[in-house]
Amino acid sequence: MQTEVVLGIGGNKGDRAGFLQKAMEALSQQARLIGYSQIYETEVWGGVATAGNFLNQVLLLHTQMDPMGLLEVIQGIEEQLGRTREQHWGDRTIDIDILYFGDQVWDSPTLIIPHPYLAQRSFVLQPLAEILPKKIHPILGKTTLELLAECTDQGQVSVWKQAN
Repeated sequence: MQTEVVLGIGGNKGDRAGFLQKAMEALSQQARLIGYSQIYETEVWGGVATAGNFLNQVLLLHTQMDPMGLLEVIQGIEEQLGRTREQHWGDRTIDIDILYFGDQVWDSPTLIIPHPYLAQRSFVLQPLAEILPKKIHPILGKTTLELLAECTDQGQVSVWKQAN
């Protein structure tokens, strides 16, 4: 059975756009890519990263994997793309988060779905609103647009304009 999965991808080290593209390509080999948002450039969130602004994007996929199988695939892709986990919310080449897994709710030591910070991050909600504005958060019972309107995150989020 196919499950609709929403992933957030982002990074602020190295070839930021290149890492997003490589992550999307690797993910599309493991699941069926249905859609994706524009790329957004965003200020650092969490007060730890120092390597500059992030590029972020939201992907919509269909998969037959279960959440833990998908997490394993994601962590393998992150490792292949040079992700290191030196500091929580620190600089990274790529970060891939499971935002939604269908309408499932998971709470385990290694995985929480929906993503626990989704409603607090405008850099996730803006690209999510672009592709799934009416998606209802299974715990909060609000649409993406409602969550975005209520989000208190004041970080700058704008569509990324690639330099020619």
